[in-house]
Amino acid sequence: MRKIKCIIVDDEPLAISLLESYVQKIPFFDLVFSTENPILALEFMQNNEADLVFLDIQMPELTGINFMKINGDKQKYVLTTAYSEYAMDGYEHNVIDYLLKPISFDRFQKSALKIKERFSFNDEADSHFFVKSSGQQHRINFNDILYIESIKDYVNIRTADEEYIVLDTLKSMENQLSERFIRIHKSFIVNLDKVKSIGAKKVVLPELEIPIGDSYRANLLEKLK
Repeated sequence: MRKIKCIIVDDEPLAISLLESYVQKIPFFDLVFSTENPILALEFMQNNEADLVFLDIQMPELTGINFMKINGDKQKYVLTTAYSEYAMDGYEHNVIDYLLKPISFDRFQKSALKIKERFSFNDEADSHFFVKSSGQQHRINFNDILYIESIKDYVNIRTADEEYIVLDTLKSMENQLSERFIRIHKSFIVNLDKVKSIGAKKVVLPELEIPIGDSYRANLLEKLK
C-alpha cells in the first residue's frame, strides 16, 4: 500500500501542530503540506500531488465549505472544527469523516482506519483504471501505458497498441496513477518502467522520445535514486 499524501489546513497554529503530530504517528500517512492560509493550500494543490485534506471549517479568510467548493473533489476531506452544528454542511462534498475539536489521538486513529478503507491502495486497486474515450469505458492497465500527453482540455493516454483521448487533465491523471509514473514536462507523464534511457533533455521510450522540462529534471533525478 502506498502512503496517503495529507495536507493540513487550519487557522490555529496549535491545532496544526497537534494534527501534524497525529499524522506522523500513522504509518500509512505522509504529511506533504500544512498551512494556516487556505489560499496557499489551494495554490499548493494546483501544482503538487495530494490525496487527503484535514480541513478546518471555521477560517476567517475562506471557510472550509467554500474551500471545498473551489477545490472540488480532486482530494478527499476530513473536516475539523469546534462547532458540531457544521458537521452536515460538508457531506455534499468528498468528505470521509468529521472530527470535533479537541481531537483525541484515539478518535484520530479510528478516523485513520476509516480513511485507509476508503482509499484501498492495494495492488489490485493500483493496477488499472477506467477511462471514457470515444463514447465507451475502457479498462487500461497501468503496465500497458507508455506515456500520457496533455492536449488542451484532453489527455492522450498512449499504450504500445492504442491511444485513448480522454476529457481530463494531467493533474487528475497524476492523482490516479501509481508511483511508477512521473511528470517530466508540463505536457507529459511517463511510465518509468517503460523508459529505455534518459538523456540531458529527453527520455527515450520504445520507438519514441519525450522531452524533459527544465523545472521537472531535478524531481526526475531524485525519483530515479
